[in-house]
Amino acid sequence: MKAVVLYEYGNVDKLQYKTDQQEPPFGPNEVRVLVRATSINPIDWKLRSGAARARMPIQFPAILGRDLAGEVVDLGRDVTKFKKGQRVMALANATYAEFATVPADILAPIPDRLSFEQAAALPLVLTTGAQLIERAVQPQPGWTILVTGAVGGVGRTAVHVARKHGVHVIVGVKSSQRDEAAKLGADRVVALDDEKEIATLRDLDAIADTVGGETIAKLLGAIKPGGVLGSVLGEPKEAAGKNIQVRAVFAQPDAKRLHELAEDVARGEFTIPIAKTFPLEEARKAQDFAENQHPNGKVLLVA
Repeated sequence: MKAVVLYEYGNVDKLQYKTDQQEPPFGPNEVRVLVRATSINPIDWKLRSGAARARMPIQFPAILGRDLAGEVVDLGRDVTKFKKGQRVMALANATYAEFATVPADILAPIPDRLSFEQAAALPLVLTTGAQLIERAVQPQPGWTILVTGAVGGVGRTAVHVARKHGVHVIVGVKSSQRDEAAKLGADRVVALDDEKEIATLRDLDAIADTVGGETIAKLLGAIKPGGVLGSVLGEPKEAAGKNIQVRAVFAQPDAKRLHELAEDVARGEFTIPIAKTFPLEEARKAQDFAENQHPNGKVLLVA
């Protein structure tokens, strides 16, 4: 099969497009999927470069990729929920390939109104954004929550999910992103690169953080005593000793929630923009573009 294979840590030149890889086997509770599209996520280049090796070491050779949208081609003997030819999506592994094997319990049907490309942009960001709110922040109705990086895929999802939970949502973005952020339906937009605007934030019940770094360090004082910092980037060192609860999440597959949120996207309740699409054989260009050009939307790889 065709696949993009990584043999060692390094820059994008370490990604090798191959046409002679073995198709992945599948067990009794697994499904083999013909991958129609996948997408690039920051974790992909962090794994490729070795930046994430302490937390997530790679066993080489490896195939990267977490987002899957495709068609069922083979079913394990114990799989009853899916059928050959069905359109499916998942937060999976090794998706920079022509075929991927997925446990049946993490697969979700693709809503009829979404294309393979639209579906491929969703699994990791929808799952991460939902779990940031529902597992890390754990909001109560009436809370006031700041979502940082709100125009990114994870941030957009977090805003959508938070609003569904009946909270007051403030979105934090760069000044240049104000107009885009205003479309998210939040109660307020704050420029996080403006010290005066940051100073207006106080007594927040929680922050749902997708940015980290110096930005979140500046914002910790805006959380009220006993409030919550939910993060997709781990616990910031600046939070040590503060009277706040810090809860970090690393996305875990949840087929039911993925399908529910994909249906919300299909109905137009919120969007995950797609910036650019590349063929699988141009994975090097796609990763370089996503990592260094900071596009306003997901970057896809298609078969």
